[in-house]
Formats: sequence, C-alpha cells, structure tokens
Amino acid sequence: MTTTTPSRGRRRAPTRMERAAGKAAALQRPRVILALLLLLGLTCVMLLDGYLRAEVGGDERVRDGASASKVPDKVLNGGPILTFRDGKPVTQTIPKKTIVLTFDDGPNPTYTPTVLKILKKYDVPGTFFLVGSMVSRYPSIVKQMVAQGNEVGIHTFTHVDLSYQSDARIKREMEQTQLALAGAAGITTTLFRAPYSSETDAIDNYSYPVYKKLGASGYTSVFVDTDSDDWKQPGVAKIIKWATPSGTSGSSVLFHDAGGVRSQTMKALPTYIEKMKAKGYTFTTVSGAIAKNAAAQRASGTGAGAGAGAAAGTSTGTVEAGAKPSAAPSAASSAAPAGTGGTGAGNGQAPVDSAVGGAGAAGGGTGGAGRNGSRNGISVLQGAHREATGMTLYEGKALIYAVTVAEWVVPGLAAGLTVVGIAVMSRFGMMLILARRHYRQRNKRRFSWGPTVTRPVTVIVPAYNEKECIANTLESLAKSTHPIEVIVVDDGSSDGTSEIAREAARSFGMTNVRVIRQENAGKPAALNNGVRSASYDIVVMMDGDTVFEPDTVRHLVQPFADPEVGAVAGNAKVGNRNTVIGAWQHIEYVMGFNLDRRMYDLLRCMPTIPGAIGAFRREAVLQVGGMSEDTLAEDTDITIAMHREGWRVVYQEHAKAWTEAPASLKQLWSQRYRWSYGTMQALWKHRKSLTDKGPSGRFGRVGMPLVVIFQIITPVFAPLIDVFTVYSMIFVDFWASLAMWFAVLGIQLLCAAYAFRLDREKYRYLLMMPLQQLAYRQMMYLVLIHSSITALTGGRLRWQKLKRTGEVGTPAGASR
Repeated sequence: MTTTTPSRGRRRAPTRMERAAGKAAALQRPRVILALLLLLGLTCVMLLDGYLRAEVGGDERVRDGASASKVPDKVLNGGPILTFRDGKPVTQTIPKKTIVLTFDDGPNPTYTPTVLKILKKYDVPGTFFLVGSMVSRYPSIVKQMVAQGNEVGIHTFTHVDLSYQSDARIKREMEQTQLALAGAAGITTTLFRAPYSSETDAIDNYSYPVYKKLGASGYTSVFVDTDSDDWKQPGVAKIIKWATPSGTSGSSVLFHDAGGVRSQTMKALPTYIEKMKAKGYTFTTVSGAIAKNAAAQRASGTGAGAGAGAAAGTSTGTVEAGAKPSAAPSAASSAAPAGTGGTGAGNGQAPVDSAVGGAGAAGGGTGGAGRNGSRNGISVLQGAHREATGMTLYEGKALIYAVTVAEWVVPGLAAGLTVVGIAVMSRFGMMLILARRHYRQRNKRRFSWGPTVTRPVTVIVPAYNEKECIANTLESLAKSTHPIEVIVVDDGSSDGTSEIAREAARSFGMTNVRVIRQENAGKPAALNNGVRSASYDIVVMMDGDTVFEPDTVRHLVQPFADPEVGAVAGNAKVGNRNTVIGAWQHIEYVMGFNLDRRMYDLLRCMPTIPGAIGAFRREAVLQVGGMSEDTLAEDTDITIAMHREGWRVVYQEHAKAWTEAPASLKQLWSQRYRWSYGTMQALWKHRKSLTDKGPSGRFGRVGMPLVVIFQIITPVFAPLIDVFTVYSMIFVDFWASLAMWFAVLGIQLLCAAYAFRLDREKYRYLLMMPLQQLAYRQMMYLVLIHSSITALTGGRLRWQKLKRTGEVGTPAGASR
C-alpha cells in the first residue's frame, strides 16, 4: 500500500467559499465588539443618570433622636462654624449685626437664577451649599454663581445622611462634588454642610465623627443659627419672621433654592434683605464672617480667640473648644481638603486658611460694598475657594461632559421608547383587527378567488447538502392531491443529495420528478434554473427541508384564479416544535409571521413570501428578472419587485408547509442574522419604491414604512425597553416595574392566543412564552442590532448552510 506525502512548504490554496468565510468572520468580530461597546456605553450612561437622580446608590435614611453624649458641650453650644485644629474642635459665631445668607440643595434651574438676580440687585453675597449631582447637571448656573462673587460649599453629591455611610462613601461623596465644582466653575472649596443638619445642638454621636474626619482633611463645617423653615411653605410673612435673628445678634440663616417648590422663598427674600438692611445689618459669606472675626480679634489686641475677643468687647463670639487660642493655623492644618486638586497658587498650600478663610485680610468685605477686599488675589468673601488645577480640573470637565451626554441621551431614549411602546401597542391592535377581518373574509362559505385552478403546476425544490431531508420532502409531494411536476435543483451538493432524490422518487413511484445538477452557485441561481426548466405557468417554490400536506399545493394555487395575483405566500409551520428552541420559533411563526401576513395581505403590501412555501406566476418571475442574487433575502427581494411591477401578492392560510427550524442557538443566530441583513439589503435596493406612483407604489407608501418601523427600528430599540425595565426593577420601584412587565406580557399573550386560535394551534405552547420573552426575544434583538451594524459598516455576508436532522418527516406534525 502506498501513500502520498504532500510536499513540504506547499499548502492547498483556499477555495473561493473558504476565502469568503474567512473574510466574513474577520469582519464580524469588530462589529460584535462595537455592538457590545455600545451596549456597555448605554448601560454606563443610564447608571450615571440614575446616580445623579439618586436612583442608583440612593439612601433616604435620616437619623433622628440619637444621643449626643460623646459630643463636647462647647460644640453643642458653640457657633455655626466648626473647624478642627490639631484634632480639637473650634467653633465660631457670626459677628453682631451680620447675616450670612446660606442656600441649600441647589442649584436649581428655576429658582437659583432668581436668587442670583435678587442678590445682585441688592448687592448682597450668599453662600450656596451645593449638591454635586445638581452641579454636574447645571454647571452654567454654578459658574455664574461664582463669577458673581458668591461662595459655594459642599452639600454631598447625592444628598445622603453621611452618618449612615462608610468612610469610602463619604470620601466619594466629597471628591465627586469637588470634581463637579472643578468642572463647572474651575474651583474647589473647603466649606461643607451636611444634608439634614441644622444647628450645632443637633450634632449626635454618629454625625460628630464625620465632622471630625472632614475637619482633619481641612473642611469647615457650617451650621445655622436661624432657620427660615421655608421648605414647609408656611407663607412669605412667616418665612421672613422665622429668618430674622433676635436682637442684634449675627446669624447664619438658612434658605433653600432647590429641593421643592420655592416660590414663597423667592417672594420673601427681597423683603427680608430690605428689612435686615433697614435694621443696620450687613450681609457676608461664611469666609467673610470668619475674616471679620479675625479682624476684630486683632483689633482687640489679643490676637486670640473668643474669650479674649469677648473680653475686649468685640463681636466675634469665637469659642475654642479645648484648643489653644490662635489667630492662624499651622502650616500643616492649612493643606487643602483631600480631593480638591491643589490650591489657588498651584503650589499645594491654601492661599487662605481653611479654618479662618482669610483671617489676615481686612475686616471689610462683610457687606455688598466690601466684597472686593482680597488677599493674594482671592476675594475675602470667597476665601474657601481653591483654584482647580491638574487632573482635578480635567476629571471635573470630563464628569460635566459625561453628565451632559447622560442628560440628553437618557431622557431622549425614554421619550423615544415611549413612542416605540405606543407604536408597538398600536400595531398589536391593528394586527388583531385586520387579522380578524382577514380570517372572516377568507373563511366565508361564499368566498372564492374565481374558477377552481386544476391545471398542473411545477414545484421547484432547491437543495444543497439536504441528504437528511430530501427524501421526506419528496414523499410529502408524492401525496399531493393536485397535479404537479417536481424539479429538484441540486446546487453542487457534496453529500449525494441528487442520488438520494432519484432513489426516493423511484421508491415512491414518482415519474413526475426531474433532478437537475448544477455547480454551486447559491439558492437564487438554483431557483432561476428551476423556473427556466418549468413546464407550467405556475411555479411553487419550497425548501429542501420542508414537507407539504396533501392539500397544500391545491390550496396554494387557488388565488391564481384572480388574474391580478402574481404570487401567493403559504402558511409555514415549525415541524420540530417539541424542543424549547423549537417551541419559541413556533410561537414566533404563528404570532409574528402569520398575523403580520394577514395584516399585510389586507393592506396589499406583503413584504415577504416565505422560502419554505410560495407560489408564483412564471410570467411574473421572468418579468422582474427572476430571483436576484443582489441580496441574501431573495424571497423578500422578489416580493417587493413584484409589487413594483403592479402584481398583487396574497396570503393563503390553508396552504401549510412544515419546515425544520434551527435546532441550536448558533444555527438560529446564523439564520436570523442572514434574514435580517438580507431584508435590509432588499429594502435599500428598492428604496425608490417610496416615490413610485400608482398601484406599483403602494408597497413604498404603506409596506416599506411599516417594515422599516416595526421590523427594524422598533426591534433595534426594543432591548432598551428591557434594559430600562431591569434598571427600574433594581433602582426605582421593583413591584411597579414588575407589574408593568406582566401587563405587557399579558397583552402579548392575548395576541398570541388569538393568533393560535386563528391557526387552530394547541395553546399549551404558550406556556413557553414568558421564557421566550426573557431569552429568545433578546437574542433576536441582538441579531437585528448585529445586522444593522453590519449594514451600516458596509459588510457583506455569504450564504450560510444550516445543519439539518431530517426529523420533520411528514405533515403528521399538524396533529401535535
């Protein structure tokens, strides 16, 4: 025995099909990656938007009534400004006849600009404690706020009670707000006010450690002396009354420019400012008050804290809780807070002390007229601000840009999906109405297409490596009750398909079968070969894995009694429906395809005659140039072409064909990918049908928009509905979202049940529908998205042969 050894260094040249397969595979990988990246990007955008709206990571817990046994009494009874020096707390009060106007929870696009206009009108500064998520959403307001000379502080990023949060969450809340400020106004800040805080006597054992940790990082915590309680909306008069300090004492006054309806606050603020000015009060910021205290201390000659200042008759009222008196902190304590990204001078040290906010500045700047006082180019009234530099600035701008994208994308998608949802529901309603009308019209006793068609027809069976199925196909045709000629076109099979077909025809006694062999050229070429070889004027086309019922051909050709009918679509059924994947496709065929065809039939814009079962006038096929090789969906291509030539295409529900559906997810993906991409090719090829006139333009006017909207655009966006649903279940309202999902499922079940009733199918397969919605439907959407990306990027697909098992043997499946 001899063997042939191939010469070394020489390889067999790949065939054309192998080269095409390799090229297609190479093209698909980046497109799959692109699709996954788009999905990942959308998910990130949604999570960011949800985080900004406190839907992701939101914590609505608010601590109340906790013990304050571990909080120093001098802190509880001290002033509203709290800092820490060498780990020891220091509080300061507001100087007499001085008001620090503070505003919480902003910025708000409605109320904050109004507040800024009022402050500018009365030449009054304010201190705004901003929520980071709102800063990132409305950066222009913050930029205007800072440019106008107001001071800003941190009110956390998501307005959570920090006493419940971990150290990591606290750090994240502060750093993210600093980044938002850096991106919006190019600054960071050392001021902080905790959400849900009020006066210092409300500090408890849980919140005090938070203030202490932040103080160690250089933050100044700011509380209130006087609360307007404007959030209660008690009326303008009461807001003004409650915001007025007693006697001549200075006060840190709390208003809100966001967080609810603030129309009463907007009305009260001008009157309040006029009233306090009339009483001789001046207005300043937190840093301005601290600077005024320091100036008063120096003027008293003590250079010390509250005790000395008070003895000298000053209005500082500074309290040092266990700390040594000091007019200025050490260099170590003057470092900028963590995450601020440096200082105004860009040298890593604060130009104005974080604890006293410019103690060395002049005592001016405590009112509107004095706001230009400065030190080292930094306004005294904005002494807590630091210029953002380096990565902090760039990361802040990136955050603002990302939020801007999320602010546009997510609401836009939500609005778009609302439109899609309404369109889908409307389509369901239209399908049910038209399907019922179609059923009643075609099943009337007196309904007739015309004289009964009894003349012989040609059945064309294109086959490529169909050894498992071709015998079953011929066996079903042997039982046909209508006279037929069968032409099997073997498209270059390598598995003996033609020999099996000849043997099967002999065994079934079929003298009306011809087997034609051709070199592999694709399904359209095989069908065209069959059309050219046909002996009769009506040709029936079927797949090599399909079986007909005995009366299928007879039912299928009856519409040709109407001379306007050029093609007939039959009723394709899934034969291997007893598997999970088969059952899913069975539901899709009955509900999706057949209900659609009933609707399109009445609208006279049928988009596709299924390859498994369709009949054509031979004259019409030749008139449109035969089966085109321009697209992968030759059935859709020729259907549209026949519409454009003025032929009518109808649906014959009683002509049933049993086909073998893909048995694995990989095969299913391959088939539907080709279908989706081929449909897009066909629609693009016939895009000029949109401008066709008369009956030939009906498909362009009616069918094309329906197919594009409901078979391409809507399914492409449908996965987003599922993403939004999952998002809502996790982060918004689980039970409401679940109820909505079941409501939609119920509508789909209703439509499916009606479709099953029309087709007289067993309802038990509908038990698989919930699982179909969770898995199968998502896969079909991904297939369509993949196809869309391929189409948009100019890729091409080769013909894809599915693996067959031959398990669909006879139409006995009809009784299953």
